[in-house]
Amino acid sequence: MEKNRIFFEYGEEELRLLQKGGDVFPWKKWGPYVSERSWGTVREDYSGDGNAWDHFPYEMAPYRTYRWGEDGIAGFCDRYQILALTHAFWNGKDPILKERLYGVGTHQGNHGEDVKEYYYYLDGVPTHSYMRYLYKYPCEEYPYEKLAEEGRQRGIEEREYELVDTGIFNGGRYFDIYIEYAKGGKDDICVKLTIENRSSQEESIHVIPQLIFRNTWGWGEERLPEPVMRRGKGGCIEADDSMAQSPSRLSFDYHVGKRYFYADERAEILFTNNETNKEHLYGEKSETPYTKDAFHRYIVLDDKEKVNPEEKGTKACFYFRDLKVPAGGKEEILLRLTNTPLKHPLTGVEETIHKRKRQADEYYAGIHPKGATEEEKIIQRQALAGMIWTKQIYLYDVNLWLKGDNPEEPPPQSRESIRNTHWKHLISKRIISMPDKWEYPWFAAWDLAFHCISLALTDMDFAKDQLWYLLFDQFQHPNGQVPAYEWEFSDLNPPVQGWAALRLFNMDGKKDTAFLKKCFHKLLLNFAWWVNKVDAKGNNVFEGGFLGMDNITVVDRSQEIPGGGKIEQSDGTGWMGFFCLNLMRMALELAKEDSVYEGMAIKFYEHFVYIANALVAAENREVQNWDEEDGFFYDVLTGCKTNNHIRIKVRSMVGLIPLYAVDCITAEELDQFKGFAESFQWFTKNREDICSRCVTPIEQDGKKKYLLTLMEPEKIGRVLEKVWDPNEFRSDYGIRSLSKYHEKNPYELLGSRIKYEPAEAESTLMGGNSNWRGPIWFPTSFLFIEALKTLGEHTGDQIKVEGKTPHEMAHYFADALINLFKKDSEGKRPIYGDYDLLQNEPHFQDLILFYEHFHGDTGRGLGASHQTGWTGLVANLIAEWRK
Repeated sequence: MEKNRIFFEYGEEELRLLQKGGDVFPWKKWGPYVSERSWGTVREDYSGDGNAWDHFPYEMAPYRTYRWGEDGIAGFCDRYQILALTHAFWNGKDPILKERLYGVGTHQGNHGEDVKEYYYYLDGVPTHSYMRYLYKYPCEEYPYEKLAEEGRQRGIEEREYELVDTGIFNGGRYFDIYIEYAKGGKDDICVKLTIENRSSQEESIHVIPQLIFRNTWGWGEERLPEPVMRRGKGGCIEADDSMAQSPSRLSFDYHVGKRYFYADERAEILFTNNETNKEHLYGEKSETPYTKDAFHRYIVLDDKEKVNPEEKGTKACFYFRDLKVPAGGKEEILLRLTNTPLKHPLTGVEETIHKRKRQADEYYAGIHPKGATEEEKIIQRQALAGMIWTKQIYLYDVNLWLKGDNPEEPPPQSRESIRNTHWKHLISKRIISMPDKWEYPWFAAWDLAFHCISLALTDMDFAKDQLWYLLFDQFQHPNGQVPAYEWEFSDLNPPVQGWAALRLFNMDGKKDTAFLKKCFHKLLLNFAWWVNKVDAKGNNVFEGGFLGMDNITVVDRSQEIPGGGKIEQSDGTGWMGFFCLNLMRMALELAKEDSVYEGMAIKFYEHFVYIANALVAAENREVQNWDEEDGFFYDVLTGCKTNNHIRIKVRSMVGLIPLYAVDCITAEELDQFKGFAESFQWFTKNREDICSRCVTPIEQDGKKKYLLTLMEPEKIGRVLEKVWDPNEFRSDYGIRSLSKYHEKNPYELLGSRIKYEPAEAESTLMGGNSNWRGPIWFPTSFLFIEALKTLGEHTGDQIKVEGKTPHEMAHYFADALINLFKKDSEGKRPIYGDYDLLQNEPHFQDLILFYEHFHGDTGRGLGASHQTGWTGLVANLIAEWRK
């Protein structure tokens, strides 16, 4: 009876998520954990100057073996990436196989690194039992040199040069290559490639599905036993790692065992080794004549001697030679990777794919809110598919990376002082949500906190695990700091992990107190680190560095200030007030089961009050963050040689972040938590001099409650006046990160200048590949919408700007962000701006890209084009504002 009840309540995908046990989650053992770019990354950089892009450029990738993770197009691999399946293509004209995605480096793009491909994550479920990907491959020679050269020539004030600008897709001369994965079982992976020719003439294409053993054997003083691939019975590729060494630093033995890779009889089978071609790169003798680039040489250069005639190795492929695809027609290829030898392996593959696709439809039908339009459901589904596709294996042992694998060939000693020297404890073998599988094939701490909120819509347990990894002892520093991101773990990102933990707890029905408790205890360490690290004068005003917003202000906040001094930040202080309220609320939730936590709640309440007071009346300084004349918060430069205190009067997101901190202590809570209530009332009464600035009593239904904000309601109203002004922060597409006021009123300080830049960055601060000087960003907008919603719930219509309450403003901004992706009255999606092909071509116009940020005036997508994690929050906006 119980079994039938469970089956009735849950769909097939939900039932798979419930199946746990063993050392590896059974239905997640195989997934899309392969990066789309591993070249040019920190982990593969063993240089003496830390210039990862030059040390391992794209041009080296076909020939050089990776140390820390494979890459490829639409890759699939096991949990620890012992074995990876990727897809390569050749149109008969390119100088190289299309094995991985191409993009320009920091010195080639006029706005930094950027992927120059069109590909889409169309579908996916959290167990990866069904996944769908689309790659658009031109029929003509891919314009590698043209993209790089044009990017170098363009000025900082010009748009980035994109693949669509080259005209390569004109006339429909391209292939739409759909790649689908469906699991017949936990270890049975069915694959279908559908190659559709969009051209008006017949086109030919070569298709090369590849199986690769990640090289784990060739790095130390002695070579370890290698896995092996060979031709198996029935024309399959047989892969076996049983004789190889299990991954190090695991508490259990792990192997993928024997695997059988099947295709139809049209395919040739080729073998080589996943080894560096040292002769090509360095003029040295390679360990074997059969190297990583053998298939490129065999197919593109017609060099038959580079594949192993003995038909064995550590890399193999099926080669579908010169497939002729008629005009407007298609070609289909079926594959299967399984742990069982099969007599008729391709029988049932399509049936499995159709079945899993139908189950994915059922799964998402339970996620989409009833009030969402069909278009909004498509946007939400593709956003969540992007989140699921960007889960990756993140392999990194910082201590080993710094020292090098082989003491006989140590890396340059200068590497010890370039980056991550203080993070030798960090060891990762985790599956982690990445901001982007191309531009950011590494985790970023504040990005990941936002990813968790979107991922929770599909897989709450995975979302909680992601957040916990940041606080886990192999990640969080012993001093309490949370690692920021791979390029410098010691940088400072906003402390949003407390908010994320609390929000996951609330989304999950406020029942998992064990999760909340373990996060709370580790966040206490993080809070203490922040207080001790960045509150130099003890004023509760914080100097937190750039805090993730790369070029938000007139000076580079990650560097020493010209002329000395420090920046006392409105946003740093606002983030800490926000952190305090998150920890206070977590403590109150835990106090429902253990009254000891009431003492922690009052501690963070009091600390919040001190921080609020510091924003407007900090001791030992003559200039405060709050500017009464402007009605806005600014950063303050202190200790500068030319002036002791300078208010940096830039109206930006820096001055809006103090509004994030909103909570309310209700009469019911004061009745429930007696110890907390006693201390709360004593402190509020006896320190009225400071509490009056941030604790506002409100009468509602004959009961008194206390609104907690970093400023009085009158100041909130004044800031919201600028937020709601279309000539300042309000755009048709969201909240600008810099006020449009600075378009006509640039601000200058210490020889630097900042003005409103609604699109690509004109500033080169922090590398020039990001821009907070006007565009719209999802993470900061999402938090602002939440703050407005909470404020509206507790104040009703007591705060109004031009007749709009905070809740109505929240609704406006939520709709504005959702509308970025929807067709407008003219059938155009704001994200695609004036790109005619993306707006009007039938096979482009209904595909959605999730950009890093968006033009402050037009909504055009900017920066990284594939999810960047936090833009997936549009799925939450649809879930919460379309109920």
